[in-house]
Amino acid sequence: MIIPLWQKLIGVLIYLLPWSDAIPFGKYLFIDFPFLQWLAVPALPIILIEQVIPFGSFLLFFLLFLTIVRNPKIPYFLRFNTLQALLIDIGIILISYTFQIILQPLGTKLITSTLSSTILMGILAIVIFAFGECLQGKEPDLPVISDAVRIQL
Repeated sequence: MIIPLWQKLIGVLIYLLPWSDAIPFGKYLFIDFPFLQWLAVPALPIILIEQVIPFGSFLLFFLLFLTIVRNPKIPYFLRFNTLQALLIDIGIILISYTFQIILQPLGTKLITSTLSSTILMGILAIVIFAFGECLQGKEPDLPVISDAVRIQL
């Protein structure tokens, strides 16, 4: 089945949601390498929406889930990519809460900065992979996440 260009582009844009939530993990990396701050530019519109609207992140999550994922009239390609991006986003949010609860009270900057930078680079790799697959009209196959998405859809 041939995926239209508009679906490919929307599929790419949807993966900016997890990327926008991964940007805070790059604070140590951005301090050491300021030229990497340009990586945050594509996520700025989503970050602004989340900050301007009260409960913006929560509302955006439910808006995408209820209007795209649970709507059978939306093409499968978009529903698949949206749900996969939302699951990645849930993972990022859980990791950020773990950081706030466990690692920040310990105050070990070396461990925190190393883990934060590693998480940012891992999410960047996932997002770049998803971009490439979406632009080719393929479903990004991420081992555990894609299986969970297929079960849900």
